[in-house]
Amino acid sequence: MNKEDLEKINSYLTFKLGEEEFAAHVSKVLSIMEMVKITKVPRSPEYMQGVINLRGQVLPVVDTRIKFGMSPTEFTANTCIVVMEVEVNGEYVQVGTLVDSVQEVLEITEDQIQPPPSIGSNYKSEFIYGMAKVNENFIMMLDMDKVFSAEEMMNVQASTAEGEKQETSGEQSETAASESSQ
Repeated sequence: MNKEDLEKINSYLTFKLGEEEFAAHVSKVLSIMEMVKITKVPRSPEYMQGVINLRGQVLPVVDTRIKFGMSPTEFTANTCIVVMEVEVNGEYVQVGTLVDSVQEVLEITEDQIQPPPSIGSNYKSEFIYGMAKVNENFIMMLDMDKVFSAEEMMNVQASTAEGEKQETSGEQSETAASESSQ
C-alpha cells in the first residue's frame, strides 16, 4: 500500500503518556518495539534519549514525555519505542519515540475530531490538530510531522551521527581489544 492510500485510512495508533492518551495516524507508524538498550549521546538535546541499532541502522530515540513538557519517562514493563517516519522539510526521517504504553489501533473518522482547545498563545499545541472523544475519554490527535521542528530534527540527526561514531569506535575498540588479547 502506498503512502497516499495509507493516509486515506482513518486508523490511529493510540498510546499513553502519563494519564493522557494520544493518537498518531498509522501512516506515520513503522513499528512498535520492546525496550532495548539505548546508547546515550553526549551533548544531545535533553529530549533525546540516545540511539539504538534498528536492523543495522542507527535510530535516534526521543523521550516523548520530555518533548511534550512532562516529566521524563519512567521505564516499566509497558514502556516501548514506537518507530515513526516524520516529514521535515520534504525529507522523511525515522525516529524512535518512547511512550509509556501502546493502547490500540482505533478507527476515528474526521467528524469525531474536534479542534484543539485554544488556551492563548503561550500554550504550544501546534502539533495537536484535534481532540477525539472515544468511550468518554478524550484522545489528543497528533500531527507527527509538526512534533519536531526542522531545527530540532537537525539537532537529532547531528546527535545520531555522533552516536554512530560512538558505536563504530566502540566496535573497533572491542575488536582491537579481542585481537590484542589473542
